[in-house]
Amino acid sequence: MKLHANAPLGPKGRATMVRRVLEEGIALTEAAEAAGVSAKTAGKWVCRYRAEGERGLLDRSSAPRTVHNATPADRVAAIAALRRLRMTGPEIAETLEMATSTVSAVLKRIGLGKLSRLEPEEPIRRYEKRRPGELIHIDVKKLGRIGPHGAGHRIVGRKRRRTKTKVDAAGVNRRQIGWECVHVCVDDATRLAYVEVLPDEKATTAIGFLRRAISFYRSHGIAVQRLMTDNGSAYVSVAHALACKSLGIRHIRTRPYRPQTNGKAERFIRTMLREWAYAAVYGSSPDRASALSGWLERYNFSRRHGALGHRPPIARLRELNGNNVASTYT
Repeated sequence: MKLHANAPLGPKGRATMVRRVLEEGIALTEAAEAAGVSAKTAGKWVCRYRAEGERGLLDRSSAPRTVHNATPADRVAAIAALRRLRMTGPEIAETLEMATSTVSAVLKRIGLGKLSRLEPEEPIRRYEKRRPGELIHIDVKKLGRIGPHGAGHRIVGRKRRRTKTKVDAAGVNRRQIGWECVHVCVDDATRLAYVEVLPDEKATTAIGFLRRAISFYRSHGIAVQRLMTDNGSAYVSVAHALACKSLGIRHIRTRPYRPQTNGKAERFIRTMLREWAYAAVYGSSPDRASALSGWLERYNFSRRHGALGHRPPIARLRELNGNNVASTYT
């Protein structure tokens, strides 16, 4: 128990009581009554003060000095080793044939009661390529189509209306609203971006987007060398691999469950959603798609980018290439 330093029965109050007995000559019973404790308790503190001085007036731990049924050191080491393999307490208890309560107590005592206390994985180091086209990042973000009733509850706050459904060729009753897939591509060195709103994320669609993105960068004097994507079905397909080979591009995929590796595309998507997709109330999906080109031109040519010294991507491209690049948006 942790007491306040100035508590009446804390170390300061005990010292006052002891001095009254030893220095002022007050009877033990009177000093105890003034302090609000029994004479036996007052005598205990007087004896401790005589033996240890000021240290004797501090509280002592009530834990026993020795525990006869303590968990052996080799068992504690085994529990810690298994915990570092990210095993749970019950799993460790089952493996070592021990009580779960014992394992939990040991983990808490050695500071590994929570998995978050384990040494974190080595963080991903931030990087930036030096040459435009040395690496481009591609990713896909799904957006719900805007139905005939206009914007949905996310924008206007009204309850979702029932939408029409249609039975497809497989006999499945599907909603007719569905999704749109926004394919994004970002150059690592310059952050110059290319975006298209497409109906799906199939391999043929992804390949077509890749070809048009390469043409876009070529028009700005950028020769693409490498491509980074996640492990989506389109990007692990044989068709996509052949397309990359024919285009002379080396394809790199991120580690599973590690989207941070493709962080530049992920961060661009967050900005795109905030400043374009959810920035206005659109009457239809075509209206939203038509607004994309204007926002993208602003992003590439005038919007200040914090990672580029508060300059737009085109300024970084001109700095690296020394070229005067004109807009190619229509």
